[in-house]
Amino acid sequence: MATFISPPASTTATQPTGLKPTVIEKEKVDYLNLPCPIPYEEIHREAFMSLKPELFEGLRFDFTKGLNPKFALSHSVLMGPTEIPSQSPETIKIPTAHYEFGANYLDPKLMLVGRIMTDGRLNARIKCDLSENLILKSSAQLTNEPHMSNVMASFDYKGKDYRSQFQLGSGALFGASYIQSVTPNLSLGGEVFWTGQHRKSGIGYGARYNNDKMVATGQVASTGMVLLSYVQKVSEKVSLASEFVYNHMSKDVTATFGYDYILRQCRLRGKIDSNGCVGALLEERLNLGLNFILSAEIDHRKKDYKFGFGMTVGE
Repeated sequence: MATFISPPASTTATQPTGLKPTVIEKEKVDYLNLPCPIPYEEIHREAFMSLKPELFEGLRFDFTKGLNPKFALSHSVLMGPTEIPSQSPETIKIPTAHYEFGANYLDPKLMLVGRIMTDGRLNARIKCDLSENLILKSSAQLTNEPHMSNVMASFDYKGKDYRSQFQLGSGALFGASYIQSVTPNLSLGGEVFWTGQHRKSGIGYGARYNNDKMVATGQVASTGMVLLSYVQKVSEKVSLASEFVYNHMSKDVTATFGYDYILRQCRLRGKIDSNGCVGALLEERLNLGLNFILSAEIDHRKKDYKFGFGMTVGE
C-alpha cells in the first residue's frame, strides 16, 4: 500500500500577511560635509613612496643628536662616485666625498631645517603655521655656481573641503593650484604657472580617487605630460604600485611597477620600469635609533650599476 509523505513545513508554509520585504537603502552622501583633500602637489604621494625610493651609490652615514625636544643637530657623510654629463652614451663617474652639517628645529607650528655641505651648497626649509588654515612654506638652495641658486615660497590655504596654493619663486616663477573634493572618495583640481625667465606658461588638471584598498590618480598638463598612477593596498603591510608617464613633446613613454613591503623590523621597496631599470631599497632596524640601509640599482640599457650601503644613528 502506498504511503503518502507530506512535504516539509517550510515548503508549505505561507508568508504571514502584512510582512514587507526588507529594502536596504543606499547611504546618502552629505555633499556639505566632504573631507578635505590632500594638496594638489601630493596627489601621487602613495605611488611616489613605492616607485621613487631614495636610492644612492657608495657609503652613507647619518647621525642625528637631539639637544632638547625641539632642537637637534645632524651629521652626514657620503662617499661615492658622481656622474658627469657627457655626449657619450656611457656613464662617466668620478669619485667624490661630501660632509653635511645640519640643524633642525621642530615645533607644532614652526619647522626650521638647514643643511650646509663642504662644497659650499646651502639648503634651507621653513614651514610656519600662520593660522589654523594658512601655512607658509619656503625653501632655498644656495651655491657658488652662477645662476644655480633658487628660492621658493608658497602659501597654502586649507578649507573645509578644498585646498589652494600660491607659489612665488626665483626666475619670475608664479604658480597657483586648487583641489576640491566632489565626493567622499573623489577630488578634482588644477594648476597654472608662469616662468618669466624662460617665457613659458602652462596649465594642468588632476584627479584622485581613493578608498581603504586603493588609490588611483591622473594628471595632464599643457606641456605634453600625462601621468597616471595606481596603488593597490594588498594588506596593512604590503602595497603594489604602478605608474605610466607619457611625454607628447618627446614621444617618450615609461611604465613603472613597484612594491612596498613593511616587515616587523625592516621596510623593503623596489621598482622596475620599461627602460630596463631595476632598483631596490632595504631599511633594516637593528635597534632603537640604529638602522642599516642597502641600496641597489641596475640600468640594463646604459649598463650602469649602482650599489650603496649605509647606517643611520639617532631618531
